[in-house]
Amino acid sequence: MSRYAIVTTAPDFQQRLKEAASGALEGEIHPWVGAAFPAGSQELIDQLPDPRLLDVLILGPGVPLADALLLADEFEVQHPEVSVLLATTPSPAVVLSAMRAGIRDVVEPEAEVADLTVLLHRATRSAAIRRRAANLSSGESNNSANGRVIAVVSPKGGAGKTTVASNLAVGLAATAPHATVLVDLDLQFGDVASALSISPDHSVTDAVHGPARRDTMVLKSFLSAHPTGLFALCAPDLPDSADDVTGEDVAHLLDQLASQYRYVIVDTSPGLSDHTLATLDKATDYVFVTGMDVPSVRGLRKELDVLRELGLTPVHRHIVLNSADQRDGLTLADVEATLGTKVDIVVPSSRPVRISTNQGLPLLQGKKRDPASKAFRKLLLRFAPPLPTITKGRGRHRGGKS
Repeated sequence: MSRYAIVTTAPDFQQRLKEAASGALEGEIHPWVGAAFPAGSQELIDQLPDPRLLDVLILGPGVPLADALLLADEFEVQHPEVSVLLATTPSPAVVLSAMRAGIRDVVEPEAEVADLTVLLHRATRSAAIRRRAANLSSGESNNSANGRVIAVVSPKGGAGKTTVASNLAVGLAATAPHATVLVDLDLQFGDVASALSISPDHSVTDAVHGPARRDTMVLKSFLSAHPTGLFALCAPDLPDSADDVTGEDVAHLLDQLASQYRYVIVDTSPGLSDHTLATLDKATDYVFVTGMDVPSVRGLRKELDVLRELGLTPVHRHIVLNSADQRDGLTLADVEATLGTKVDIVVPSSRPVRISTNQGLPLLQGKKRDPASKAFRKLLLRFAPPLPTITKGRGRHRGGKS
């Protein structure tokens, strides 16, 4: 049963919300009964029968917008597993302020019960994903999976998604040797093997069928070792092999790997295929990668909107602007205005990055220092402690066990 808290001065809205929650969702509504607006998140939490079970907070009509945004921002910091909704007349400025405060959705105060039901369903699902991800990040999982699943995604090809994924994986392997695995789920045209300069004996297709699906020890023997302590599961050689892998196969594979490895980095295919959606459903972190060009930025904005509608909202979201160069006609401010949110990491256009890609030697595998490697290290700090020095390694390697 889902639990909702509501702060509003509009009885009609509260009644419609109660009908939406008590119908197909079988949820409980807990109205705020204080004489004034809550002084903070803790005062509201303390009023609930069991604060640990709060899924959604609805800030309804009659609530001062400035107070609502402050309370939402406090929940985002102190209780990130709770989805916060705002009922007010939306405008571009209001929606942008709501997003920055961590509000999950903005709804019209006159919304019908059916619309509120859909909204609550999405918010509840988002809360469940956030709570699961928070447990995974703190090592308090209630199932076999306890690793951090990091999905690297982009709406279009050519944004440098594999470059970001391979550098992130190599960097994390330095902090967690033999406890980090990179999965290439661009099953038709994946380049992880090339990016790492390895020749795998097995692919994702092998891993999701037969004995590897039933036995994690067999699965681990299908991974390819890399000299940095990283393991990789690469895409198949034949593009049509992707048809042999379902979304359910992907979900099962990620559960297996997360039960064995601290970090599971997934290089997804461009767009929102069934494989990518299955990955996002399991991921604790989304790393969005966009190039500094209008089609890439607009594509990412659309992807963010679609995922928001689907209720796919992780606890941790990281936006990477790759190969950035203001001489191309866009500024960082232009990109953030189009996305409607801030960019977390800016990787500057870099000749060493292009050389490392052609050599199959991720930038963070070497010792070279340049602005791009500094940006990749900044990305690493969002997942792990400061990166130690990594021993440089070359050559092609076959097979590997953890």
